[in-house]
Amino acid sequence: MTTTLTFRIHQGGTTRDEDIAIGAAVIAGWTGRDAAALEKHIVELEELGVARPASTPIYYRVAAARLTQAPAIETSGGASSGEVEFVLIRHAGQLYVGVGSDHTDRGVETYGVTVSKQMCDKPIARDLWAFDDVVGHWDQLTLRSFADSDTLYQEGTVAAMRPPQDLIALWGELADGTAMFCGTLAAIGGIRPSNRFTFELGDPVLGRTIRHGYDIAELPVLG
Repeated sequence: MTTTLTFRIHQGGTTRDEDIAIGAAVIAGWTGRDAAALEKHIVELEELGVARPASTPIYYRVAAARLTQAPAIETSGGASSGEVEFVLIRHAGQLYVGVGSDHTDRGVETYGVTVSKQMCDKPIARDLWAFDDVVGHWDQLTLRSFADSDTLYQEGTVAAMRPPQDLIALWGELADGTAMFCGTLAAIGGIRPSNRFTFELGDPVLGRTIRHGYDIAELPVLG
């Protein structure tokens, strides 16, 4: 199935709104460049009962319909949490970068990572930057997320993850209409749920930020 989202595309000093039909969504996991930082995140999840990945990186498919720009999502129970990731989108032959949250059910993750990814919507910000506009200073881009009342939850640069070109090459090909989430940072104080999650991608060279936030509504689990 294909889901169509409206983005604000910033390219070469111009801005335009454009509808993008996304037919495939991929979650790239365990994408860290730094072996020690990658191990920290693996241990962080092991403490929650999540088994070590079979390979690094690893690519999970989720339904494109899970992508959302809504201001709130609904989850089953209270065991889910967000994590900031830069997102690559190929559209009309051009590569764009944005930011999203790989919101994941941590309870389900302990027995099925692929299923846990599919359980939750994947919020994504409305703004996209042309990759060509940032590739020259890529490693200086920053990622941050905040839990509840602007409590800093994650912070670092995209240099913590493998370069986009490497992630695409290892996947095979990023076809038109594909969105790829590209890995996250360790949580400050450990992984935990929140009632609201805010995330951003910053460009200190061009002085701009993409930011999005969403509320998490917990649905009851009665059996």
